[in-house]
Amino acid sequence: MKFIVSSSYLLRQLQQISGVINANTVLPILEDFLFEIEKNKLSVTATDLETVMKVHLDIEAKDSGKVCIPAKILLDSLKNLADQPLTFNIDKNFAVEITSDNGKYKVMGENPDNFPKEPAADESSSFSMTSAQLLNAINKSIFAVSTDDLRPAMTGVFFELDKKSISFVATDAHRLVKLVYSNVSCPEKSTFIVPKKPLNLLKSSLPDNEDELTISYNSNHLFVKHGGTELVCRLIDARFPDYKVVIPSDNPYKMTVNRSAFQNALRRVSVFSNKSTNQVALSITGSELQLSSQDVDFSFEGNERMACQYDGEDLQIAFNAKFLMEMLSGADSDEINMELSTATKAGIIKPVEEAEGEKLLMLVMPLMLNN
Repeated sequence: MKFIVSSSYLLRQLQQISGVINANTVLPILEDFLFEIEKNKLSVTATDLETVMKVHLDIEAKDSGKVCIPAKILLDSLKNLADQPLTFNIDKNFAVEITSDNGKYKVMGENPDNFPKEPAADESSSFSMTSAQLLNAINKSIFAVSTDDLRPAMTGVFFELDKKSISFVATDAHRLVKLVYSNVSCPEKSTFIVPKKPLNLLKSSLPDNEDELTISYNSNHLFVKHGGTELVCRLIDARFPDYKVVIPSDNPYKMTVNRSAFQNALRRVSVFSNKSTNQVALSITGSELQLSSQDVDFSFEGNERMACQYDGEDLQIAFNAKFLMEMLSGADSDEINMELSTATKAGIIKPVEEAEGEKLLMLVMPLMLNN
């Protein structure tokens, strides 16, 4: 079996899917890419048994066949080759010989029959949305996903489908993000939880444009197709907590503040906060917001004031500055609204301006004030 492909084109495609492969795998075959050739088309697959990613490339080939090639040595060699056509020769014992303009490289492949089969999209329902929309939803929710393996339901993003909208929800019990698109229609009401790893892989491989994506799902798997790239991942089999009960229905005090000025002030003041809590206290009176932090152990202290618009009673409330800064990064508008109630109730952050058909709500739990 023999085929010819451009080295830089092959490297680019392999880098898209190489993130699937874990450093320490259970089975040695999972350290390989599966190459499948059929009539000038090459499909390359990578899997970790939970997530499968596949790319399709155009190549020059006269025959069909398949082989498993170790991923690390192939990627390392391609990174060091200038852009040129490469000829791959595979013999019946799966030995792979790669010929470039000036060199010849040999690597031992493996039997492709041992490579895990990818899940079939049986009894799946599908809907479509743009690549930019999915990318935006991942960026705005993934930072709030929990890393606590004892709560598996929170270690992914909750997709909530409706005939006229789709919602993406992520929470780690300290904060919550909910993004709703009212311009995406789904075939039926449905919910599922997608793990963090495949979402990060999509984040690095999807373009930020209006390309149409086909997203299918069944009871166990999610399937995403974009051009020549496909991703299949196993869904988290757990029940997502009823997040609606934690969103306060009435936070009477409203503060409007410049997003980047607030973020920069938090960044400066949090340097002096306690490293285990990152606590920054906000004191809001009239049109002034005061930020203060301290680390008693080291006698560190930071204070700053800035202008804001505030409608409500004077309030002092403390938050984890790291959480607040991550949430502010998720809001695209120049100004944000913060809805507050008391020092012990969750605060809600919403962007002042939003794209059409998009609604973002972020909730953050307060910390106990150090008095």
